[in-house]
Amino acid sequence: MADADRHLPVFDEAGARITLFRALLQAVSRHGKARIALEDPERKPLSYGNLVLGALVLGRKLAGLTKAGEHVGMLLPNVQAMAVTLMGLSAYGRVPALLNFTAGVKNLRAAGELAELRTIVTSRRFVDQAKLDEELAVLGEGRRIVYLEDIRKEITSLDKAIGVLASLVPGLAHRPHEAAPDDPAVVLFTSGTEGKPKGVVLSHANLVSNARQIFALAAGFLSERDIVMNPLPAFHSFGLTAGMLMPLLSGMKVVLYPSPLHYKQVPKLIGETGCTFLFATDTFLQGYARAADPDDLKSVRYVVAGAERVKPDTRRMWEPYGTTILEGYGCTECSPVLACNTPVAMRDGSVGRLLPGIEARLEPVEGITEGGKLCVRGPNIMAGYLSTEAPGKLLPPQGGWHDTGDIVTLDDGFVVIKGRAKRFAKLGGEMVSLAAVESMISGLWPDQNHVVVALPDARKGEQLVLVTEKPNAERGALQETAKAQGFPELWVPRAILVTNSIPVLGNGKIDYAATTELAASRRSLL
Repeated sequence: MADADRHLPVFDEAGARITLFRALLQAVSRHGKARIALEDPERKPLSYGNLVLGALVLGRKLAGLTKAGEHVGMLLPNVQAMAVTLMGLSAYGRVPALLNFTAGVKNLRAAGELAELRTIVTSRRFVDQAKLDEELAVLGEGRRIVYLEDIRKEITSLDKAIGVLASLVPGLAHRPHEAAPDDPAVVLFTSGTEGKPKGVVLSHANLVSNARQIFALAAGFLSERDIVMNPLPAFHSFGLTAGMLMPLLSGMKVVLYPSPLHYKQVPKLIGETGCTFLFATDTFLQGYARAADPDDLKSVRYVVAGAERVKPDTRRMWEPYGTTILEGYGCTECSPVLACNTPVAMRDGSVGRLLPGIEARLEPVEGITEGGKLCVRGPNIMAGYLSTEAPGKLLPPQGGWHDTGDIVTLDDGFVVIKGRAKRFAKLGGEMVSLAAVESMISGLWPDQNHVVVALPDARKGEQLVLVTEKPNAERGALQETAKAQGFPELWVPRAILVTNSIPVLGNGKIDYAATTELAASRRSLL
């Protein structure tokens, strides 16, 4: 038996078939009401007991404005109020639809229509600070806007008394509104790397399962004594499940921060709160390391990075702190985590082993000789997509299998990502993987970001264009590299666009659609 096999995690799939709020109550019962659950930049820690009390009081007020099972829009930052609102809606059988306020007016309008939202919960302070008046005006067309500040003013002594009584027996208070494990728990919207966002419905069992799968995998190096910093927004599943629900349901204190882009403030808060664990992306990790004061990051034992490859330069920047950076992998439809490296089971170049309870199969793809398209099945796989054709209808994954669209290899359970199945170009009748070309280029220039896009070409159908942050990038160097490594001339981009910053989404992923638009808009200059 391999040494890593002795550490294979145990995951109780049947025990995870409960509602999100019921899972929170179990955590409170196990770790105590007095234990600190949440903290944010306001520096007013919230205990597990007060989280439950706040959720019951706020949830009851919001329940009076909505219907059981209704999708309720949430336009809130990553702070304590967001977590209380989420749990309050869940406690009373409502389904939070977490809106990406960085997605732009067009995508927000589409999300509101797709999820059939009638009510939006937000905060005046947040709308003012984030300058979201235009977005809120669009979302407010034909819908009720509920401000948390107004709800707070309307809470009476009777409301508080009822909440206190309910918090003494929270399980009984939750029971009349309790959903089934497979009922919708949240609606999230895909980041739009390939076009119009989709509405992804995750069930209660999906979220609780994934939170517990992650903790099972991490049990050897993560404990309830850890303090987790989560600057990732909850409207992305990485921030929601890995960054908030996993530690919250496992007894850990979670420090929330409203924006991962505040490179100076996030390290400062890490230092002040003594965080030992951080969820982030490569882009954000570089920003924090550059902006941090000498002692800000010294408490961080582990970082779990997702959404993009961790560069060698990033690891070097974090070496002085003794921090171990672990790469993981997932997608919204999988709640989201599918795999992650751990200190006892780590392989360079991989995104780790699949989490316990996940089945995988590889489907062949034209033009690919190594690996295949990853399809997965397990308790964390989404309930389905919201139908764009039939409002209210759910489109579940066929046979419970989700096609990730990622080309991977599987070796002893370790997942190595080769690229996206849909990120291909057809040049003169030949299929060329854009990710494979990017991998070749990254080998030549490892410490910069590069994206290869395909633009229409009258002669060959499509042409490759390299969008890069590498100053003075030259096509001749690419030709020499391709020739030396035995790659065809076809793999060498015909044009190079140097830019200061490749577009990224709110979760740190590369925005391929925006990068393609950037290349197309500057085509005449190439």
